Amino acid sequence: MDAARERILGLLPGRADWTSARRSPRRDLLAGLTVAVVALPLALAFGVTSGLGATAGLVTAVVAGAVAAVFGGSNLQVSGPTGAMTVVLVPVVQRFGAEGVLMVGALAGLLLIALALARLGRYVRYLPAPVIEGFTAGIAVVIALQQVPAALGVTDAHGEKVWAVAADAVVRFAVHPRPVAVAVALGVAALMLLGARWRPAVPFSLLGVAAATVLAELAPIDLVRIGTLPQGLPAPSLDFVDVGALGTLLPSAVAVAALAALESLLSATVADGMTVGQRHDPDRELFGQGLANLAAPLFGGTPATAAIARTAVNVRAGASSKLAALTHAVALAAIVLAAAPLVGRIPLAALAGVLLATTVRMVEAASLLALVRATRADAVVLVLTFAVTVIWDLVTAVVVGLAVAVVLALRAVARSARLEQVPLDQGEHSAEEHALLAEHIVAYRLDGPLFFAAAHTFLLELAEVADVRVVILRMSRVSTIDATGAQVLGDAIARLRGRGITVLISGITPGHDQVLSTLGVADELRRDGLVFPDTPAAIRHARAVALTDAPPSRAGRPDRPAAPTARRR
Repeated sequence: MDAARERILGLLPGRADWTSARRSPRRDLLAGLTVAVVALPLALAFGVTSGLGATAGLVTAVVAGAVAAVFGGSNLQVSGPTGAMTVVLVPVVQRFGAEGVLMVGALAGLLLIALALARLGRYVRYLPAPVIEGFTAGIAVVIALQQVPAALGVTDAHGEKVWAVAADAVVRFAVHPRPVAVAVALGVAALMLLGARWRPAVPFSLLGVAAATVLAELAPIDLVRIGTLPQGLPAPSLDFVDVGALGTLLPSAVAVAALAALESLLSATVADGMTVGQRHDPDRELFGQGLANLAAPLFGGTPATAAIARTAVNVRAGASSKLAALTHAVALAAIVLAAAPLVGRIPLAALAGVLLATTVRMVEAASLLALVRATRADAVVLVLTFAVTVIWDLVTAVVVGLAVAVVLALRAVARSARLEQVPLDQGEHSAEEHALLAEHIVAYRLDGPLFFAAAHTFLLELAEVADVRVVILRMSRVSTIDATGAQVLGDAIARLRGRGITVLISGITPGHDQVLSTLGVADELRRDGLVFPDTPAAIRHARAVALTDAPPSRAGRPDRPAAPTARRR
């Protein structure tokens, strides 16, 4: 109980977490306001794209942003709704409605807290880079496809998959074209992309949305708007809780929790790399994200995670403590209270343009090309993860990508295991003795891992050994051995002994000796004194066997056979 209590207390914020906030509060406040300006159109857009509306996006940015800032494990992290999360939420909205999304967010929060208590945050770093890059590029394409209806001014497109909805929107647009919506979406996207090259510090997303809103108000053009927003945050409610739906929604909750953990920890790592002296606590970050995802649904918000883009803006604006992220949330809450009617007049096509530009920024072409060119295995994992993300869903893509990456990694490790014939240190001996040793003694060195993926290759290698009287298996360079490898080794030894070949083993390490002894491998060799601590001792015994025993007979062959060879695998 004491250990569990200390673990929980270790995840809670302490006085030291806010010490840095007193060092430069003005810079943190300015950084928070800057991030709020950038986050406003993104929060609105992600809320609309998720299917719950712009209000849900703002609520998520305010509530989850504040909770994650206080309880998270990074001083620089900014949390809220993200594009990657909308990819997971859209199918949930279509199947279960808004209540399903709120339940999924709460369940995901509990799962994230469990991950934090289990100290699993550190293991996210082991996710293969091709999987990360593959589903990031896939998410960018899915988000872009989600914006097609709004960018075309179509409100009644249908389809089971996002690409089907986009295709239906294109067909409907061809029948009733709305060029103004297309112009607004492309204009906002172009302004963001070109403006970022010209003045990276200027929030061109907000400027583009504001310009589109003013144009829609002054000019007689038909554009779909966000709609009425409530002034203030909704009151907390537990009406969405439906215990009977837990089992059905749990897979989606697992997907949301996994995505929140991955994106948050990757974002925190990026933030650490952009600064000097800042290091995040991965378990506390998971804990903070878990609490944020528990709190946001109470007010009608969507599941949240840390946002790399907003975190990067926060760092570049000079943030040095949690005060900046907290200021960002407070500023957005003030906007909700003071400017809700104005925000409701924003055209959906303008928000579509914001997300189209965001998807372009998400994809790093240089990184993708480098991974594709690195190795064939990396290219396969990346392309496969990308394709499954776009065609099916993110969760399936990550599972498939990880499975293929593991299989290819095992294949590469198995190929690194070698059975290599090595020369014997024969010393000063007569030519006749050299010939005798060359004809009847062969030593094989086992290099690398001897486990299930490589064991059967090893057996096939030894099965080809012929024309020898003594085989020495040198095991000092075996890096690891599992039960399958040990059993196959025992099978190979039994086959060689069955053919009348004496088998000697040298250099077994204590850890490997325990595995072999437990499975009863080489017990007969131990009883016969054929297991040696080092290779020289094995060679001396092999010479004694070769000199006292007659060489194997081979009818129809010359008296001196060719020395045995072994293939490399």
